Amino acid sequence: MRSTALTSNIRIDRRRGTLIGILGMLVLSFDALLVRLALADPADIIVWRGLLMAVSLSLVLRLRRCPWSWQLLRRDGLPALMVALGFACTMVLFVLAVLNTRVANVVVILTAAPLFAALLSGLFLREWVPVRTWLAILVCIAGIGVVFSGSVGLGGLPGDIFALMAAFMLASNLTLLRRYPHVDRLAVVAGGGMLAGLAALPFASPATLESQSILVLCVMGLVQMPLALALIGESTRYLPSAEVSLLLLLETVLGTLWVWVFLGEEPPPATLVGGVLVMLTLAVHTVLGMRRQA
Repeated sequence: MRSTALTSNIRIDRRRGTLIGILGMLVLSFDALLVRLALADPADIIVWRGLLMAVSLSLVLRLRRCPWSWQLLRRDGLPALMVALGFACTMVLFVLAVLNTRVANVVVILTAAPLFAALLSGLFLREWVPVRTWLAILVCIAGIGVVFSGSVGLGGLPGDIFALMAAFMLASNLTLLRRYPHVDRLAVVAGGGMLAGLAALPFASPATLESQSILVLCVMGLVQMPLALALIGESTRYLPSAEVSLLLLLETVLGTLWVWVFLGEEPPPATLVGGVLVMLTLAVHTVLGMRRQA
């Protein structure tokens, strides 16, 4: 009975969902740059930003006169715990990916999320995407294959694999949020940060970082990541998860651009070719979808 009620609450408002999703991706696009600027080990980055995210979002909930984040997680039950665990895994995998391959590779590979989201949404929500989305996904797979080919022999393959795993976890989370619209978005992001931070704590030395690293991690954990993930999570109230993940186009372009401009990390030729193929495909798909709704 409850499952039927939850499914009936799912609705689509592409204009609102797209706007919220774009804002979330814009904020998220600074993530890779901040990870690099932190100049810290992966475990230290995960601990600092994960625990700071948990603290900041819990305080935001209290300012809104809501219960504490852990009280909301307990109220929403197993679905909320699953989403929080998914966010934790995504955060860990993303940091490992950025520190083990080129940022351009990571953000391009993350665009595999629509493939996973389309499959998961169809299997578990019976929310099958149109043919144009499947065609876009197939072209994106070809582009990502080009990116992977450029990493063979250059030592970046482990990072590429971490990025692909992060894409799957991201798609799983978006699908779960779409399936359970009653789950509090801020609470599950806070829970994910807490789980990630506690999991990495035994392998970290967070008190030994320099002041510059701590400042960057504070910006990341207190402002950038909580805001980005909360906006992306909110967009799943109005858009199918496959379409939300397609908005990674914006993060792909800007994430690569910020690192190129500020750190001089030029994308390799294979990544540029694969990235252009993916981005053009997703741009055409997004425009066709919005024109169809209009």
